[in-house]
Amino acid sequence: MRARLVFVVAALAIILGVGWAFLKGTGPLPDPEGCTARTAGRTVFLSLDQAENATLISAIGVQRGLPARAVSIALATAYQESKIRNLNHGDRDSLGIFQQRPSQGWGTPAQVRDPVYAINKFYDALEKVPNYESMRITVAAQEVQRSGFPEAYEDHAPDARALASALTGYSSGGQFSCIVREASYDTRISRTIALLDDAYGESIRVTRISEKREIYVTAVGEDGEGRVGWSVAQFLIAHAQTQNIKTVSYSGLTWRSGNKSEDGWVGTPAPDPKVSVEFG
Repeated sequence: MRARLVFVVAALAIILGVGWAFLKGTGPLPDPEGCTARTAGRTVFLSLDQAENATLISAIGVQRGLPARAVSIALATAYQESKIRNLNHGDRDSLGIFQQRPSQGWGTPAQVRDPVYAINKFYDALEKVPNYESMRITVAAQEVQRSGFPEAYEDHAPDARALASALTGYSSGGQFSCIVREASYDTRISRTIALLDDAYGESIRVTRISEKREIYVTAVGEDGEGRVGWSVAQFLIAHAQTQNIKTVSYSGLTWRSGNKSEDGWVGTPAPDPKVSVEFG
């Protein structure tokens, strides 16, 4: 009986140990897929689909020349409304990342489920709010959304600020990284270029290297601090799985997909003013 009890206790210890290792991302099990921002003493984790939407919200803010505060407000709103997911359902006719309602003039159902359209419509409305930059995040978000729970957005303000700082490039480079186990099998170079164009517009220039599976992305009118470059680099790693991206390099650091993505951004021999992207 005692031997059996010892066996049961040992088995439970192993199960609990493996479970803890999985949750902590250490030990014999690999770290889970997803993206992490670490800035200003705060750590924010996103799933890959959340990261795709969050980086797009940031990228369009960068393209429009908006302050990081605008991106923080948009991210806090998306957290509350959809958990930063492009939903095909919601309260009454609410849809998409911001749960915009076609019946309230936000657009057609297809439009508000188009992330690029929805994000631009949100920013259009936010820019009409006088002095939104000096408002509490929840107050500015409520001016746009007119929610029945006006204080709910503030719950997400700390994470939204940390993400906005990392994704717009205001915090030091490499504060946002993703673990991506497997990329899709099809090469998506043309689709990635189109995605970058939607996200950043004329704020970047993309050069395709025809003899290789590579592109270079250069910020137009860069401010010298590399903010746009880092925004682009981090946008790309968040989309690495769906776009079959193998490596992203910028400013002396390189991120690699697969098991090496657990290492985050690692040093490369020399800094490069371009964001270099290699596809699988």
